[in-house]
Amino acid sequence: MNTQRERERESPSAHLQEPLQSLYLDLPKLEPLQELQSLKAPVNGGQIRYRSPSSVELEGQNQTSPSGSTSVFNNNGQEEKMKRTRQESLMDKMYRFRGVILVISVPLLLVSLVLLFMPRVPNAIDMVDVDSDFSSRTVRDARKVQPSSKWGGGSKRYAVIFDAGSSGSRVHVYCFDESLDLVPIGKDLELFVQKKPGLSSYASNPKEAADSLKSLLEKAQNVIPKSLLKNTPVRVGATAGLRALPGDAADKILQAVRDFLAAESSFKFKHDWVTVIDGTQEGSFQWVTINYLMDNLGKDYANTVGIVDLGGGSVQMAYAIPKKEALSSPKSSDGQYSYVKELFLKGTKYYLYVHSYLHYGLLAARAEILKSVKSTGHPCVLKGFDGSYNYGGVSLKASALPSGSSYQDCRLAAKAALRVNETCTHLKCSFGGIWNGGGGDGQKSLFVASFFFDRAVEAGFVDANHPISMVKPEDFEVAAKKVCKTTLKDAADEYTKVDENHLPYLCMDLAYQYTLLVDGFGLHPSTEITLVKKVKYKDSLVEAAWPLGSAIEVMSAS
Repeated sequence: MNTQRERERESPSAHLQEPLQSLYLDLPKLEPLQELQSLKAPVNGGQIRYRSPSSVELEGQNQTSPSGSTSVFNNNGQEEKMKRTRQESLMDKMYRFRGVILVISVPLLLVSLVLLFMPRVPNAIDMVDVDSDFSSRTVRDARKVQPSSKWGGGSKRYAVIFDAGSSGSRVHVYCFDESLDLVPIGKDLELFVQKKPGLSSYASNPKEAADSLKSLLEKAQNVIPKSLLKNTPVRVGATAGLRALPGDAADKILQAVRDFLAAESSFKFKHDWVTVIDGTQEGSFQWVTINYLMDNLGKDYANTVGIVDLGGGSVQMAYAIPKKEALSSPKSSDGQYSYVKELFLKGTKYYLYVHSYLHYGLLAARAEILKSVKSTGHPCVLKGFDGSYNYGGVSLKASALPSGSSYQDCRLAAKAALRVNETCTHLKCSFGGIWNGGGGDGQKSLFVASFFFDRAVEAGFVDANHPISMVKPEDFEVAAKKVCKTTLKDAADEYTKVDENHLPYLCMDLAYQYTLLVDGFGLHPSTEITLVKKVKYKDSLVEAAWPLGSAIEVMSAS
């Protein structure tokens, strides 16, 4: 016994080795740090069990029990020992659970790095997917987009868009704040100026076509502060009029316009900002424009409005359809959805049915209707007119029948031009074998623009002072029947708002518009539609035209 005690005195660690192994197994789970801090140092022989005492602690012992199983410390020693026990216990726990800590910390670190370096995305909107050289591939809904750092706080920026249509050229100037909300230019929310004829009328003289834009350019430059001119983008979007020109006539006109802007304009300008825009691009921009102005973007597709835009060379229809219809829509030969565009606006995804009918704008349709009747006289031309009709560089004979115009015969000619009886390979077609989108809630409220509005005003059943009017397709029929009974001379006295160059074709135009709505697009004659020239935005009126959608795009891309 004495020998054993002597060995224990000579080697303290030796006599602790075996008891520590059992103590390690008996040691209760350590409490969190805040609970350890509340412990009181034991008095009068209280004991603390621990795993591996340090040499400093061993030197601070008052006595060693004969069994070697525990050590008793004075108060100061016990406090010191508790501190070290806490420190070493935390380190032990971290070491013991190092694998778990590593598994948790590495993914958290990776996620933090991704969030730190990923590009910032606007909260409210995203983009419109459109396929056209005129587009930078995205059209952002500007109403709630995050301000660009390039703008600075409270700054304004301008955009200048030329609409080079078949019937005339128009310039639109818009001003946006840092949130891309429209703000006034003087008393109005836009500058809008137009002149006739359009660029396509100068097919044989490209330089003259470009020079026709000079007065519009000057007016645009005069309303923009000089300090902002060089940072203001200018675009020229030619539509169906130039699309219809034969050969390379359109390319020569576009190049002449580029040269003109490079020499005469003070605006920011790029070569590819002067181009012929695709018809579906035009329709998409028009849909965005009207729904933007009406604050519909971001709502369910059923709460948006559809559009029919009757231009001079083409007519576009666009409206939102449900996902199911979009996924079952006809595809082109390359497997793409040829009728549907996906738009992301204010956090809402839209499937937009859009189609542009080339050759079926009002002016182009006249040529198609004239060609549909093989005789010396035409039932759609007012009595007393004997001449020719020129469109797209082609001259067609246009003379009235001796008996004068006939509404019923003109309707038949319009239906023949539309090819309403052409074979439909889809579930449902509009005309010419074109899928109609399936109809539905996105089409239940239809806004009809451009020449529809103009002819309604000229025919007298819509007031020009009311830029939005509710009408029915049958209103065009009633007006057409009345006009078709008159002669050219009588029409000149009664329809004074009609340009003399358009007057011989007023019966044709109204009959065609009714036929397009009812036989072409399948509307019931008594369906209410909205004729729109301008849309009220805040306290102002803004032209319901595609250039606003283009301006939104170029501003978002800046």
